[in-house]
Amino acid sequence: MFCERAMELVRELHRAAEGRLPAFNEDGLRQVLEEMKALYEQNQSDVNEAKSGGRSDLIPTIKFRHCSLLRNQRCTVAYLYDRLLRIRALRWECGSVLPSALRFHMSAEEMEWFNHYKKSLATYMRSLGGDEGLDITQDMKPPKSLYIEVRCLKDYGEFEVDDGTSVLLKKNSQHFLPRWKCEQLIRQGILEHVLS
Repeated sequence: MFCERAMELVRELHRAAEGRLPAFNEDGLRQVLEEMKALYEQNQSDVNEAKSGGRSDLIPTIKFRHCSLLRNQRCTVAYLYDRLLRIRALRWECGSVLPSALRFHMSAEEMEWFNHYKKSLATYMRSLGGDEGLDITQDMKPPKSLYIEVRCLKDYGEFEVDDGTSVLLKKNSQHFLPRWKCEQLIRQGILEHVLS
C-alpha cells in the first residue's frame, strides 16, 4: 500500500511517551526511501511514455504517484524533525552527557547532531555573563529557596560546594545543598529532591 510504511514511522513516534526517544528505525526509513525511488522511476517512465506516445490516460496515475512521493517526504521529514526536537530537549533535561540507554537509541548522524548542538550551546553560554559564562540550563523553574534538601540515590563520592567545603555523597545520605549546584545531579538521577 502506498505511504503505509511512512505513516507507520510517524505512528511509532506518536505512540512513544512525551520526552521518550524510541530506537531509530533505520529499516523502516530505508523501506520508505526504496518505495520513493520505485515511485519516482515509475513516474519517469510513464512521463516519458506520455510525452512521446501522447498517452494522456497516464496523467492521473502520474499525479497519484507524485502525491504519494510528497506524502512520503512529509512523513519522513516529520519523523526526523520530531526526533531532533526530542534529542534537543534531552540536552536540556539530562545535560551534556547522555545516558548510554539513550545513546543506544540514536543513529550516528543524530549523535553527531547532538554533539554539534551541545558545543554550540556551550559556546553561547560561555559568551554570556562575563569571564565565567552563564549556565542557562540551570534553574529551569524559578527556585523558591536557594538551598534544598537532597537524598543521595547512588554512591557518588566527594562533591565540592562553592565555599570550598566537600560533602561525601553516599547512598541514602541526606544533605542540605545549594540548589544550583545539585540540580544537574538531580537530573542525572544521582540525587533526589526531598520534599518535606
